Amino acid sequence: MKKVIITGPAHPIVQTTLETKGYTVVNNATITQEQLAEEIVDAEGIILTTRIIANKALLEKAKQLKWIGRLGSGMELIDVDFANSKKIDCFSSPEGNRNAVAEQTLGLLLNLMNNISTSFNLLKKGIWAREESRGEELDGKTVGIIGFGNTGSSFAKLLSAFNVTVLAYDKYKTGFANTYIKESTIEEIQDKAEVISFHVPLTDATYHFANDEFFSKLIRQPYFLNTCRGKVTDTNALIKALATKKIKAAGLDVLENEQLNSYSDKEKEQLQLLLSFKNVIVTPHTAGVTKDSFYKMSKILLDKLPI
Repeated sequence: MKKVIITGPAHPIVQTTLETKGYTVVNNATITQEQLAEEIVDAEGIILTTRIIANKALLEKAKQLKWIGRLGSGMELIDVDFANSKKIDCFSSPEGNRNAVAEQTLGLLLNLMNNISTSFNLLKKGIWAREESRGEELDGKTVGIIGFGNTGSSFAKLLSAFNVTVLAYDKYKTGFANTYIKESTIEEIQDKAEVISFHVPLTDATYHFANDEFFSKLIRQPYFLNTCRGKVTDTNALIKALATKKIKAAGLDVLENEQLNSYSDKEKEQLQLLLSFKNVIVTPHTAGVTKDSFYKMSKILLDKLPI
């Protein structure tokens, strides 16, 4: 009988659908890399989230593997080229959580612009900081979006209600401009944007894209948002940009290292320094994991899989 391994949290529709299609399903959301290396030998398919690394060493053990399904977006943990060389097809479902990420990005921005968390934290201390919490409106601002794929374009769609100008840059995409969206360059975004939001995959080209050089060229002291991948931002450079006021505030849903229990003393110190800024909000990579997207990612992936 055909076997599929589910290696992370997945909506029940995944197992139910696969079993209906005649698969034996090994559903183990806590399976280790080592355990998977043994289990994958006779598997026809595997479904991944963000925990398991489907590298060459693992895939070489997969003697019958025909496909890999990635719940969500981002294929950086899968050696897609090697998989393709073994005639293993790779699928993802970024359409399933793009709106969730876009909504949280907007939420982070509005929170920062209106000092919502800051004023709430002061109120819990008995401080009614009304004047000190005076914010500013998004209306009429210029927003730079770097990466105009699923989440970048979804964020731009939400911004249509705010009378903003969107300057969007995408290395691989053109022809998306409209009444309020302008195809732009990194340089123009650095020069004109009052908000900058990253929505790119993690690749060699985007690793530490937001570095000292990037921040040094910002003109308008923008709000800085990253809800894609933590390693797109050089954390030390971000801390420096906050300290020197090259950016007005930062909203992050991702960190360079999201395994807090593995932090070195240096990483702990760095995180505490980042969190010490009143104009910083960090959430634990939750933007794409709404109850709605949990179902949508699974359904969309199932529709793509050759089952």
